[in-house]
Amino acid sequence: MLSAVTGLSRHFTEDSLRAHLLARAVRRDDGCLIVRGYGSRRDVHQKVAGRAWAHIAAFAVFVGGYDPDLDVDQSCGVPDCIEPTHLRQVSRAENCRDRRRDDRCRNGHEREVDEATGRYRRVCRVCNAEAQRRWRQRRSAEVAAARAGYGRGDG
Repeated sequence: MLSAVTGLSRHFTEDSLRAHLLARAVRRDDGCLIVRGYGSRRDVHQKVAGRAWAHIAAFAVFVGGYDPDLDVDQSCGVPDCIEPTHLRQVSRAENCRDRRRDDRCRNGHEREVDEATGRYRRVCRVCNAEAQRRWRQRRSAEVAAARAGYGRGDG
C-alpha cells in the first residue's frame, strides 16, 4: 500500500512512517495536527519521509485505502495538517472547486468581485494600475534617452 505513495522512501514500513509523522507533528488548539516538514515555511504543504507529501503519506498510514488517482484534501483547509479526521480523498475536479481565492491580493488590497462570474477577480486592479504607471514611466524615460541620443530635444 505504501508503494502507491509517490516519493516515499522505500525503507519505511507503516509503523515506522506513522511514528515518523507523529514525531514531527504538533497538535494545535483547533484540533489540527501540524507536521513540520523539510522546509521552514509554515501553512504550505510539507514534504517528509523522502520526497513524499506529508498529507498523502498520513492518509495512507492513518486512514488507509489510498488511491493514487484521487487527490488527498484537508477538510480544515490547513495545508500542513495531517489529522486523520481532516483528510479525505476527492476527485481533482472537486478539489479544484473547493479552493477559494483570498479576499485580498498579495499586496493587501481588497479584491473586487467579477460581475460575470460572481468570484473575486484574478488580477487586482490597484496593483495592475500601479504596474502600468511604472511601465509608462520607464517607457517615457527610454524614449527621452533615445531622443537625447539622436541629438533631438523634447520636440
